[in-house]
Amino acid sequence: MKIKSWLLLTYLLVMILPLLALYGLYVTINAYYQDKSVDEYFEKWAVVTDLKDQLEHPSLYNINANYKEIEKLTSDQLMITLYSPNGKIYYSSNVINSFSSFESKSTVYKNLYEFEQNYKTFIYKEPVYEDGEMKGVYKITLIRSEWLEQVNTKSLIVVISLIAVMLIIYGVVVYLLNRRLNKPAKRLMEQMRAFAKDEATNPLPVTKDEIGELTESFQLMQQEITATRKKLAVEQQQKEFMIASLSHDLKTPLTSIQAYAESLRHGSHSEKDRLEYLQIIQSKSEYMKQLLDDLMMLTLLQSPTYEMELVKVDGEEFFDMLLSDYEQISREKGFEAKTTVNVAGSYFVNPKQLMRVVDNIVANAWTYTNPGGTIYVSAFETPNIPTWSIGKLAESFKEKGVYIVVQNSGATITEQQCKQMFDPLYQIDDSRSHIGERGAGLGLSIAKQIMAKHDGTITALAQQNQLAIVIWLPPIEEERNG
Repeated sequence: MKIKSWLLLTYLLVMILPLLALYGLYVTINAYYQDKSVDEYFEKWAVVTDLKDQLEHPSLYNINANYKEIEKLTSDQLMITLYSPNGKIYYSSNVINSFSSFESKSTVYKNLYEFEQNYKTFIYKEPVYEDGEMKGVYKITLIRSEWLEQVNTKSLIVVISLIAVMLIIYGVVVYLLNRRLNKPAKRLMEQMRAFAKDEATNPLPVTKDEIGELTESFQLMQQEITATRKKLAVEQQQKEFMIASLSHDLKTPLTSIQAYAESLRHGSHSEKDRLEYLQIIQSKSEYMKQLLDDLMMLTLLQSPTYEMELVKVDGEEFFDMLLSDYEQISREKGFEAKTTVNVAGSYFVNPKQLMRVVDNIVANAWTYTNPGGTIYVSAFETPNIPTWSIGKLAESFKEKGVYIVVQNSGATITEQQCKQMFDPLYQIDDSRSHIGERGAGLGLSIAKQIMAKHDGTITALAQQNQLAIVIWLPPIEEERNG
């Protein structure tokens, strides 16, 4: 049950239960009073009956009558008053009536022959006749002292019982509130404080109320923050490793530049040696520039605020242009390249950055392909799969869109290496040819980031001694739905 509903129900019960308890006590006491009233009624009426014979003597109803015997009958619990027919008081044992000698006839004759019962007294009035003539009226008043004492006792019992019921209800409510709300909230706050201090925490039970929802949200947030912390720790390690690796990669060509520069400055060399040294300095400088450019690009692409500008291009024209130069360049580098383009749709791309991606991949193919080997470069849409794609490579082309595949032969690559080769600074093999060298292992990582900005993917597939880098670009939305 939700805490809101539970609190409303508890509030309702706290309001109703005391009333029910009070009503129950009232009904019980009222039934008791009714039973006692009946017994008291007959008891008091018996007293009245005994007095009637003595109060019906006509001789009592005159001014000179002797009331000593009547006084013996009275007490603080029984009062007798004798009236003349016109309301004059002959005798009264009631101290209050002793200060007055008359009462109105309407008062005297009211409720004659009726045994009146009120909260404090029983009253009975009856006229006395002699020879058909009214001689007077007597009134018997019986004080209900025992009744009043019982009423006060029972009232005290009711008050004490009601207070006890209220205390029990309050105690139960406090216990339930502590169990349902305070304890879970306290445990949750302790978990939050422990997590904030990076201390060990235990999973809390998730109940079906607001505290449970809050606990579940906290634990989900805890999982996300923990995963983020781990990710940041990994990224920090990668950054530290990247800084160390880049420092080493920059130090080596910088040392060479410094050595050749000092040799040119202080030594005497032939024109041929001088030109060779200058060419080495220029080559090392370009390598360092490329390395720094790659690092800046990787940092920019990893920024969540960086948005890459994409333009719509005609697929056939753009991809034909994108792959057109690789056959010639490959021949110059001692490789054979076979390129095919079979694209008809339109796509959103950043031409400069996509060109950088393909350049990086082809450069890696040049690096890891034996001299004289063959490199396949193709751009196509399903189902126009190149004939040289076999096995699991051909089975991977299932999505709508354009695929760019660069395949080369070389050393056997494991699945784990295929997954890791897109990590920054990852090198499959520390030894590499100088042909097409592109820095310190940032090229494929940059390619992965660029494809992510295109909402595309880049993966590596290996079988036997063949390695294929597969790029996928999604079609434009309306063409995809069409």
